[in-house]
Amino acid sequence: MNNKIIIINGPNLNLLGEREQSQYGTITFKKLKENCLSKSKELGLSVEFTQSNVEGEIVNLIQDSIKKFDGIIINAAAFTHTSVAIRDALNIYKKPIIELHISNIFKREEFRHKSLISDIVSGGIFGLGANGYILAIIAMQKLLKNEN
Repeated sequence: MNNKIIIINGPNLNLLGEREQSQYGTITFKKLKENCLSKSKELGLSVEFTQSNVEGEIVNLIQDSIKKFDGIIINAAAFTHTSVAIRDALNIYKKPIIELHISNIFKREEFRHKSLISDIVSGGIFGLGANGYILAIIAMQKLLKNEN
């Protein structure tokens, strides 16, 4: 079984626990990372957990992932709605990708309703809070084992 995945987090997610708790809850970025690494280990997955506020850095991470990782879980955050560059990089990836959002982007401001990446990913998780990350890790393990 392939078992190396990367979890890519976009802008402002490093401020979890401090920002808009009504949308994102109280979990800190550090605790979220610990939870994800723990669940991944339990499932036999090797995980790199990253975050960047810079669009080009995220594009580089995706491009570098082509040869390094078997799957991507991405919370592109605000770049979900604006970045053709991230969309293009993900489209080149050609392996399982799960789009993830802590909040339900479809219950928020109108401009957040459009995801530029939803139509090219394997699946998506929206609005289930930080638990969405755990669900995405479980789903990715199943995708990599062809149990989808």
